[in-house]
Amino acid sequence: MIRVKTPSRLHITLIDLNGKLGRIDGGVGIALEEPSIVLEAELIDNGIKVEGDDSGRAIEAAKRVLKAYNLKRGLHLRILQKYDEHVGLGFGTQLSLGTAFAITNLHRISVSPRELAEIVGRGGTSGIGVAAFEFGGFIVDGGHTFGVNKQKQSFLPSSASKAPPPPVVSRLDFPEDWLAILAIPRARQRIHGSLEVELFSKYCPIPIDEVQALSHIILMKLLPSLVEKDIVEFGDAISKIQNVGFKKIELNLQYDEVKEIMKTMAEAGAYSVGLSSFGPTLYTFVDSKKKASTIAKAAEDDMKEKGGKVLITKANNKGVELSQLS
Repeated sequence: MIRVKTPSRLHITLIDLNGKLGRIDGGVGIALEEPSIVLEAELIDNGIKVEGDDSGRAIEAAKRVLKAYNLKRGLHLRILQKYDEHVGLGFGTQLSLGTAFAITNLHRISVSPRELAEIVGRGGTSGIGVAAFEFGGFIVDGGHTFGVNKQKQSFLPSSASKAPPPPVVSRLDFPEDWLAILAIPRARQRIHGSLEVELFSKYCPIPIDEVQALSHIILMKLLPSLVEKDIVEFGDAISKIQNVGFKKIELNLQYDEVKEIMKTMAEAGAYSVGLSSFGPTLYTFVDSKKKASTIAKAAEDDMKEKGGKVLITKANNKGVELSQLS
């Protein structure tokens, strides 16, 4: 029997949803220690038995892996710990990859998470979730080739794309003394599935000048501030990213209460407040426990009547964890 613990991830932004240079997508994100998914798995004679919520997604991933490697034995999987899906923290990718990773390790098959992602159908737009699972840390991926007979011919979210996971072009350790505060409002509507496909179709391509402005922020502000561990400059870069490109659209689609919580966190002392993926999860990074507590309490007070939860965590710089139990 083995135990698998996956990170979650923040998705800071997609980079290029214009395609003028012949590539689209590209992503920036950070792996997190919590929330996480914890699975226990063992082989059985036949069949797939999954205990816990969201068993359907795990069963589908298991079926794909067993078929891909022509494996005859079955799987008993227990979902011991999880978090909500469709809140901007990459649940689907982590559960699918965690299940696939458990199976291949039980069978002593040496295979990369990237290959497993292709089998279970993850990473077709952003590669942040796959790279967070494999490496942890702060990640920038290089997107997909775009055009006739290329990896992608249209603008699609990961859930509707069959493209392979994109290449990682930068992976950095994230400062472990920076604390992350997550505010996860109770969303009236979670953006996923057909609605997500519709939104990509409606708003893409993004104007090239916005893509260029975003790329400038990432290359000349976000990345250098991280290397220099300058949390004020890092925060300023996150703030600027909220107002440009596809992230601006994702933010504009949020209900007023989400935007109100952003304002509350900023007024409580956050260097910046960002929206992860399509939300509703909001995040900020601080460099003191006192400031983290102050911002967390302000967010909790704001969400008392509306519903939601707050979590203080930190970056995960190692990716998935595997433990042998028996």
